[in-house]
Amino acid sequence: MRTLSCIKADVGSNAGHLRPTDEVVDAVASHLEREGDVLDDYWVFTVGDDIDLLMSHREGEDAERVHQLAWDAFEAGTAVAEKQGLYGAGQDLLKDAFAGNVRGLGPGVAELTLEERESEPFLVFGADKTEPGAFNQPLYTTFADPRYTGGLLLKDTIHEGFTFEVMDLDHTGGERVVELDVPEDSWRLLALLMEPHRFAIRKIRSRATGATVAAVSTQRLHNIAGEYVGKDDPVAIVRTQKDFPSPGEVVQPYGTPPYVAGAMRGSHHGVFYPVRSDEREIPSYYDGPPLVKAVGMVLNDGRFSRPVYPFDATFWDAVREDAAREFREFRERQGSFGPGTVESEELEYGGWADVVDSLDDRFEVTASDGTETVEADDD
Repeated sequence: MRTLSCIKADVGSNAGHLRPTDEVVDAVASHLEREGDVLDDYWVFTVGDDIDLLMSHREGEDAERVHQLAWDAFEAGTAVAEKQGLYGAGQDLLKDAFAGNVRGLGPGVAELTLEERESEPFLVFGADKTEPGAFNQPLYTTFADPRYTGGLLLKDTIHEGFTFEVMDLDHTGGERVVELDVPEDSWRLLALLMEPHRFAIRKIRSRATGATVAAVSTQRLHNIAGEYVGKDDPVAIVRTQKDFPSPGEVVQPYGTPPYVAGAMRGSHHGVFYPVRSDEREIPSYYDGPPLVKAVGMVLNDGRFSRPVYPFDATFWDAVREDAAREFREFRERQGSFGPGTVESEELEYGGWADVVDSLDDRFEVTASDGTETVEADDD
């Protein structure tokens, strides 16, 4: 059995929350090269201000040696970021020391264990400036909606459906998780996933074989830090072909990108913008739009093939052009009003509640007939 681990963190960026410098990325990659004997292979890539580590190994999920390696690599990047005076150096390393694995320490983690097939193609997705439930709609569309994934209609293992493992992100006393089967539970599943601030997909398994087909990092940084320290910026691993959807079915939902929470100060809705592999793709308008990058590979005896980037294809230029126009018009039309900004419970502005509280004694309460003024209750 082999495990794929994708662990990501923001450890410092150039010109604000845009992109880490090459020196920071090199420091992270060099640590993996020097100390990564536990790994079969690895690949380092960036999405906006996040550095993503994709690793292949036989240690299993939540393996201390693998997570320690990732933590130390991010600390190496942080040291360079601090030396260069970059913004948010070590931002996602929320604890002072490593403690067994990186879950609950700040970095996002998506892991799945598999029995390698004769050919093992997969996609890994990285996101920036968005919430942990950002992959809810694309993954539901891929694995539960036959209008888009024609393979679900074929008499094959894929036709038997999938089991979704969904986490309640608001629950802090341990992990609160529910498993729902599609197609039987499709509507119940959608009822949860329609609220991506609270519920997010953690894993998807084949009902025919029991194999895990997808894994998503599911956490909320403010539940760890106790305050806003940046958006959660999830990562996801999705296996493809044969018993699973094809790569085309997995990326198709991004052709009409959904709206997700994030962008400026993590508090506004924006188009989930599919980006190319090059460094020109940074969150450059209103600290957004929220970004998603797809990397395609084949796993062969633990080693990764040379990556391909589906969103590099010229087809996606038209998608990007439409999405950029839509996001710009939406921002200019809505500003901070209505659906432009997330609901107050999800606002990541540190001082918004303080502003509201400071106005408390300036409110007046008038009797229902409009004739008598009474003092507002302190409660």
